Amino acid sequence: MRIGQLAAKAGVSVRALRYYEEQGLLGAERTPSGQRTYPDGAVDRVVLVQQLYAAGLSSRRILELLPCVYTGFATPQTLALLAAERDRIDAQITGLTATRDRLDTVIAAATASVTDGCAPLR
Repeated sequence: MRIGQLAAKAGVSVRALRYYEEQGLLGAERTPSGQRTYPDGAVDRVVLVQQLYAAGLSSRRILELLPCVYTGFATPQTLALLAAERDRIDAQITGLTATRDRLDTVIAAATASVTDGCAPLR
């Protein structure tokens, strides 16, 4: 598939795909006229890269971990990196959960004040 088709299917910009290629995160074949073409599996790869970026991984770290994802083979160093990233994400989840719980408290207090006819919170 061509770059525009991949961008549409994966929900990313063409610019992002070019960046992923520059970073070594995505490979493309070239037609004789120089146009990029991607295999069908490229959509899943782009989605995974997007998920890892959203989780806070850098392109360098993603590049280190992708071979393990696709081959199932990991060195002790790769396993340590995977575990460290998982632990970092767990810490983020804990922090986000605490923030959500605090917002729930604020929402409950604000709802009670509106229901009681009091002035809204500022």
